[in-house]
Amino acid sequence: MVATIAIHKICLEPGSRIIIPDISWHKFESILQELGESRNSRIAYSQNTLEIMVPLPDHERSKILISDIVKILLRRQSCDWESLGSTTFRGELKTAGVEPDDCFYIANYEAVIGKSRLNLAVDPPPDLAIESDYTSKTRLDAYIAVKVPELWIYDRGLKIYVIDGEDYLVVENSPTFPGLPIKVMVDRVIQQAQQVGSSRALRAFEETL
Repeated sequence: MVATIAIHKICLEPGSRIIIPDISWHKFESILQELGESRNSRIAYSQNTLEIMVPLPDHERSKILISDIVKILLRRQSCDWESLGSTTFRGELKTAGVEPDDCFYIANYEAVIGKSRLNLAVDPPPDLAIESDYTSKTRLDAYIAVKVPELWIYDRGLKIYVIDGEDYLVVENSPTFPGLPIKVMVDRVIQQAQQVGSSRALRAFEETL
C-alpha cells in the first residue's frame, strides 16, 4: 500500500520546492482548491508536472523592488496599467498553469479592470510577468503555454525573455521599455537597496530619471 499525504499538509521550508509528476488537469484544479489562495507558495503546472515552491525573504524583496521599478517607469511614461500580483493563470487548452511573482497588464490593462477572475480563453495574458530567483523548465514551459509575451527573471542578475512561437528568446532590451537599460537599472537598484535600504534606493532611482 502506498501512503498518500494531503497537499495542504506538506510543509516546505522557505527556498525549497517539490516536483510532483503525473498530475492530470483535473487533479491540478483540485490541488489549487485544496491549497486555497491565502498561502505563501507559488505553483506551476505543465506537461502533467506540478511544481510547488516557497520563496525566501530575499526572493520577495527582489520581487517587490523590481515591481516598484516597473511602476516608477510606467508613471514616468504616463502609462496606465493593472498589476495582478501572483494571480493563477490557466492556459486556455487546459495543459498549463502558472503563478508569477508579479505581473502587469499595460497594453491590455483595460481588459482586466475590475475583474476578480480571468479566463485566458477570452482574456489576454499579462503583458509582462516577473519571476525572482531560479526558474525551472516547468515554469518556463507554463509561461510559454499561457503565452505571456515578456518575462523577466531575476537570479543574481536580470534576464529578459520574449516569446517567439513555442519558445522564449533571451534579449538584451525590454520591448515594454525600449531604449532603456533595464538590466543595468534593476541590478543597480537591487545592489543599492542592500546597502541603504529599499525606499532610499528607489527614491534615488526615481531622481535619476
